[in-house]
Amino acid sequence: MKNNKENILKVNNIHKSYKNGETVIEVLKGVDFSVKRGEVLSIMGPSGAGKSTLLNIIGTLELPDNGEILYNNINPFDLDEKRLAKFRNEKIGFVFQFHHLLPEFTALENVMVPSIIYNDDFEKAREKAHRLLDRVGLGDRINHKPAQLSGGERQRVAVARAMINNPEVILADEPTGNLDIENGENLLKLILDLNTSLGVTFIIATHNLEVSKICARTIYLRDGKIVHDK
Repeated sequence: MKNNKENILKVNNIHKSYKNGETVIEVLKGVDFSVKRGEVLSIMGPSGAGKSTLLNIIGTLELPDNGEILYNNINPFDLDEKRLAKFRNEKIGFVFQFHHLLPEFTALENVMVPSIIYNDDFEKAREKAHRLLDRVGLGDRINHKPAQLSGGERQRVAVARAMINNPEVILADEPTGNLDIENGENLLKLILDLNTSLGVTFIIATHNLEVSKICARTIYLRDGKIVHDK
């Protein structure tokens, strides 16, 4: 992506620790970076480096001990609980290693869920969910429940669900980790296509070198710090 685009996200001096009995474990030790609108960024590092913790903080699922995150100069942690939940739902999309689809809902209904939480226009949400499932190649699977879909198809539903509210950023935590090689490659092609055609910003935490290869930029974490950013 071009480097002249504005920053959509700034991560400033993030620290995070956890207690294990009397032991304090420092997971993040002052992490700083920014993300430009339309960028595809991967976060790599060994297990325990802090990738998932960092993604959870960026996604406002966890509070940092110190530091701040800014989406277009707004710190979501300054918001009260209700407004923070609305901010998260509208501004951030999530794709996890395990799709976390609701088993009793169809693909279409799963994609609709984030939209109807704060939007009473059910038919509008339904139409948009249908368009998104068409966009990710599942237009003929909208009435199938997760148990009737392959692993790759479930992740495509998860991507469509992440996009339903036109988020500022989509966060993906090991999105290919539970897929075979072919489905993993297809998911990466989909991410690149969505980025190129729609300008969607992706931040992907991964162990997979093939994932990092498709990204314009990779941040390497080790021992809670960024050791490389290119």
